[in-house]
Amino acid sequence: MTTPQESQDDWPLGVFASVDAGFGVRLDVAKALGVPTMHLHAPHETPPTRQAAEAFRRRVDELGLRVTVVFAGFDGESYADIPTVERTVGLAPETTRSSRLAELKAIIDYTQMLGVAATGLHLGFVPHDPADPQFDALMRATREACDYAAGRSVSIHLETGQEPAGVLLEFLDAVERPNLFVNFDPANMILYGCGKPLEALEQIAPHVRSVHCKDARWSDLPGETWGEETPLGEGDVDFGAFLALLKKIGYRGPLTIEREISQEPERQSEEIAHAAELLTRLKTELFTN
Repeated sequence: MTTPQESQDDWPLGVFASVDAGFGVRLDVAKALGVPTMHLHAPHETPPTRQAAEAFRRRVDELGLRVTVVFAGFDGESYADIPTVERTVGLAPETTRSSRLAELKAIIDYTQMLGVAATGLHLGFVPHDPADPQFDALMRATREACDYAAGRSVSIHLETGQEPAGVLLEFLDAVERPNLFVNFDPANMILYGCGKPLEALEQIAPHVRSVHCKDARWSDLPGETWGEETPLGEGDVDFGAFLALLKKIGYRGPLTIEREISQEPERQSEEIAHAAELLTRLKTELFTN
């Protein structure tokens, strides 16, 4: 039975939204979907001004929404296929690391201006061998970002998917910063072929502070070619078991729905609405049984 301190109200639904309609849904769509929280893709404007941040914060407040994580993205990133992700995404590519670290700091500033407690990002492919010089270089860049964020009372959430849970754990231990956590996306484990989602979640449970609710099917060649993203409930993520495990590990944050088809806004909205209905039903079943 559910204790008085534990209820489905601990898991408000959310969506991935955007300041300027880059990734995620528009704010009016988020409002229409009736969810109270959102993860926000940071604006293209760098560095964002305090005036713009305050205006956006007022707009979010007027809509009755609450931003829980601000996500960074960088020019030149491409998710065309797994090798392209490895070359272009996050702080991992050596040639863009310095400039992107500076941009990440500006997004951390924007996070603070909005009164949000966490900045999220895809760090990129972490080398599997800690002896690789790039492992150390990426670790140092992440430490620098964490230390900068700590000075602004902001945490960093690394999104899962581009490495197995064991590699991510080793990296988190190496960075050794108390404000470094994980945004767990079960579909990314499948899309990148990096491990079974529930097993991965159990491994990194103490570090999980936010989640994306997204679904996917396995590739025929996991780790070599992309899996296929699907509407929630139509892929290989068992969301009933996923929510049960979140409950078991004591996760009480938002369930943020992400559906990466912003080029089809009408379909995207319909599928997110369906996802919200499914998650609401699964939450009710879990907390009433």
